[in-house]
Amino acid sequence: MADLLVGHLVPLSNHVQEDASIPKIPLSRGRNSIGRNSAPSLTDKRLSRNHLSLTAAADSDADLVVEGSNPVVVTSGNDRKKLYHKESVTIRDGDIIELIPGQYIFQYRKLCGDSYKKGSNGEEKAEESSRKRLHQLECGENGSNSKRFKGEVEGKSDDGVGGRVEAIRYFRVPDDKLPQTFRLLNVQGLPPWANTSSVSIKDVIQGDILFAVLSNYMVDLDWLIPACPTVAKIPHVLVVHGEGDGTLDYMKRKKPANWILHKPPLPISFGTHHSKAMLLVYPRGVRIIVHTANLIFVDWNNKSQGLWMQDFPWKDQSNPSKGCGFENDLIDYLSALKWPEFSVNLPTLGTFNINPGFFKKFDYSSAAVRLIASVPGYHTGNNMKKWGHMKLRTVLQECTFDKEFRKSPLAYQFSSLGSLDEKWMAELAYSMSSGFSDDKTPLGPGEPRIIWPTVEDVRCSIEGYAAGNAVPSPVKNVEKDFLKKYWARWKASHTGRCRAMPHIKTFTRYSGQKLAWFLLTSANLSKAAWGALQKNNSQLMIRSYELGVLFLPYKTRSSGFSCTSNGVPSEDKSEKSDESESRRNKLVTLNWQGNRNTDSSSEVITLPVPYELPPQPYTTQDVPWSWDRRYTKKDVYGQVWPRQVQLYAAALQDS
Repeated sequence: MADLLVGHLVPLSNHVQEDASIPKIPLSRGRNSIGRNSAPSLTDKRLSRNHLSLTAAADSDADLVVEGSNPVVVTSGNDRKKLYHKESVTIRDGDIIELIPGQYIFQYRKLCGDSYKKGSNGEEKAEESSRKRLHQLECGENGSNSKRFKGEVEGKSDDGVGGRVEAIRYFRVPDDKLPQTFRLLNVQGLPPWANTSSVSIKDVIQGDILFAVLSNYMVDLDWLIPACPTVAKIPHVLVVHGEGDGTLDYMKRKKPANWILHKPPLPISFGTHHSKAMLLVYPRGVRIIVHTANLIFVDWNNKSQGLWMQDFPWKDQSNPSKGCGFENDLIDYLSALKWPEFSVNLPTLGTFNINPGFFKKFDYSSAAVRLIASVPGYHTGNNMKKWGHMKLRTVLQECTFDKEFRKSPLAYQFSSLGSLDEKWMAELAYSMSSGFSDDKTPLGPGEPRIIWPTVEDVRCSIEGYAAGNAVPSPVKNVEKDFLKKYWARWKASHTGRCRAMPHIKTFTRYSGQKLAWFLLTSANLSKAAWGALQKNNSQLMIRSYELGVLFLPYKTRSSGFSCTSNGVPSEDKSEKSDESESRRNKLVTLNWQGNRNTDSSSEVITLPVPYELPPQPYTTQDVPWSWDRRYTKKDVYGQVWPRQVQLYAAALQDS
């Protein structure tokens, strides 16, 4: 005879209501084991298979014991308690259980308890307990962000400016159009609509990969290989990284035997290898991916990030096409990395020397973007126009834009702020304001806004104060008086990412919800990343490696080619035509609400800009985040700052 059913663990959504899309977990009389795979939603590997035990009875409260290694949080009334391995507590009807602090939230309900009696005081009490706990998770102790969070859950702005209800829900792009836009990375714990068309690492590293270049700053092998098992099956992998000696020693011991590690030269002090990209070689071609996430768990799960991807076929060796701007920029950048040449045998294709010239074997004529890169050095002459903000200036000066972008504003959004001065800000703005309107007159200067999270944004984020570890700017950089006029809020209600702190870096020129151009990049706002002019503007000094993709409003060849499917590419042979008004596309945000069918010669390309435009200036109460300040007001996990944050799956204690 089956055990007597005495209650349920009822999943709660961010709407502070029962989440009917997730099954309740039934509780039988006696001991119940709750953990990974107890419900379809519980697949997170931080959950043990026996995460907690709950001993229930029909006529009394239940006893909860933490069995796994990660803590569990229980809220009863106004009392919130974090429990560790083998700690126990008695739970009552209506109490809230967080299987992971702040995530996987359930309410304990007795089958015969008052909370199941319609209209009873018990139901109201249980619902009130649920609301109180979720309210603490959303906005901390004083409720200061409750209106903003409610707006995010409902997918709309709290002030009606720039926000369209759940705008990202409607972002659907045909496969052959994906190179013309970018995608956001999945963020765990968001409502499903907020992850529409978003991607995970498994979505992009897939298929029969013969050889891969993984370029990044931070690389956590203990996370990467389990998170994306395909990586371990690639016969040849080159990891171009920016790790320090301690982590590098650990990586050398842990890496698969067929992986080569390379840290590019850094000839100028305080530089880093910061570029985030993947080059995946297939039997059919190469996949180029440019993105903003370190190869670590928190970057691919908890933060606002962006990723662009396009596949390119092998060139026809009997009739090789000449190079193009994308190819030239790519080869120049790869050449600067100076990895040691090695040879690989690619089945059915032959043996190849893997050097920058190898990547000339692919046909990039359909590239939908331009590359904007930085490499360290003192660049002079024509080289000065190849890198950093001078490369962006050079490309934009070749472009013609709609007249509505004359003197239109600029938005700078990033996650680390360098030591800046007004002279350099003017230098950068001059580059970002480059370009001409239809009558061949310069667009003119644009007024920038810096989109930067406040202390409250970080405190109330998905990660709490721990998110501030990835917004690593000190007080001395942030609290300069001249920066005050630039500050603007991180507001991302329409993409559900108000509480997913930005690690994405974007720069754009906009007019309302239309974009003149848009740059997705690894570059933060710093001289090290973008370069600074020296010697009467005859030399550009750059400290770091960076890589980004620039979206421009011009039609390109769209072949629909894929390395991972056998579809026949389309025959769209239209070439880029910078001068032709009839060939210009229209770049718009998710919140644009114009008519897509008014002009058949102008295609509307939607870019999922995660934050709202126009940016809203800081109020007098807003304080920009600085990571070296002390914050004593507790975050959503009851923590203060500073605190230790573990970014790698292993503690690297033996490194």
